[in-house]
Amino acid sequence: MFKRILSTLALWTIVLVCLRFFGVTGAVWLVGAIAVLTLREFYAMVARTGVAPFNVLGMILGGALVVSPLYLEPGFNTSAWLATAVILVSLRILGEREPHNRVETLGWTLFGLLYVPFMLHFIVRILMIDQPHPRTGLILALWLIAVSKFCDVGALLSGLAFGRHPFAPQISPKKTWEGFFGGLMTSALVGAGVAWLGRDMLPESFTPAVAALVAIPVAAIAAVSDLVESIIKRRADVKDSGKTIPGIGGMFDLSDSLILAAPMAYVTFAALLR
Repeated sequence: MFKRILSTLALWTIVLVCLRFFGVTGAVWLVGAIAVLTLREFYAMVARTGVAPFNVLGMILGGALVVSPLYLEPGFNTSAWLATAVILVSLRILGEREPHNRVETLGWTLFGLLYVPFMLHFIVRILMIDQPHPRTGLILALWLIAVSKFCDVGALLSGLAFGRHPFAPQISPKKTWEGFFGGLMTSALVGAGVAWLGRDMLPESFTPAVAALVAIPVAAIAAVSDLVESIIKRRADVKDSGKTIPGIGGMFDLSDSLILAAPMAYVTFAALLR
């Protein structure tokens, strides 16, 4: 637990320093690095099941997807990127891998690209929101990260204190309904707090009360995203996705809740700002 607390404090320090001194550009490259490292661990877990995905090609394509909106907007086309990825992986599969696992290689390589960098690139789209203030996107991205990650903290503490009823016993036996709802309440409070602190750079419609309400479904889908990673880890027969971060595990263990929460938050913000 002590290592986990130290790692969490160190990670939040890195995030805040990056946002403070490097702005949107630094934040985008930080998200890109997280996406590539997460995808690397995802492919490593897939490899433990007997499949050999095109990990280097996948990481190159994934990294390019995440940072491209910063440099190619408004001309960046996600559909064209996805089509390019399918074409390149399909060309490689013609002459590589054994006949009995080529379909699995094709499927897992492309699913990894969709599930990790494609989903996380919505954080970059949030970062690029510059209305009503040039730093609006930075505050909204920070809001998303805080709501998603503090849901996990709130669920852990609530579960330890009050947990009685299993939430998903076949997937993650230690999670409870009490912890789940405690995580949602924690996220609502954190979401309201971030909105209040950043009120001068956020739209008037994104009040602390609205931020608290929006935080609940975002936190709920973040909890589901965490369970999906648990399913993948069980299939790979590993406890943690890696050993990159002491007390936490791998990069996938850090970014798991953001994978499904990022697109949901982006759609919500787009509706509020319209």
